[in-house]
Amino acid sequence: MTKQDMSAAVLAAKKAKGMTWAALGEALGLGEVWLASCGHGENCLQPEAAQKLGTLLDLGSDVVAALVEPPLKGWTMEKPVPTDPLIYRFYEVVAVYGTTIKDVIQEKFGYGIMSAIDFKLEIEKEENPKGDRVVVKLNG
Repeated sequence: MTKQDMSAAVLAAKKAKGMTWAALGEALGLGEVWLASCGHGENCLQPEAAQKLGTLLDLGSDVVAALVEPPLKGWTMEKPVPTDPLIYRFYEVVAVYGTTIKDVIQEKFGYGIMSAIDFKLEIEKEENPKGDRVVVKLNG
């Protein structure tokens, strides 16, 4: 089973069960963002977590097995430049601010890179009179 087929099965089962990543993450003891990235095929679960997710969503053994397989990261998008408006905003932010972010990080930390292995991503909602805001915290 490919990661794309696995992802389609996970997302369909999640929708059919009316579950959220937050609820599934709580049941598994995992963060909602991490679990969502596994469900989308960008990361993999430990066997016990994959089995438990399989039970919660009534996934087949082939889907559970694929959830454990290491992914080819960053290649689940079909096009090099995303066309989904929300995903494109992140692409645009990096295109516009990428060199600035790099420069400021290196001024504060020295030459090097930000970890994407020991990494945490949090998404929060901030109420604002101009319209609610998305707060994305990258910690790596």
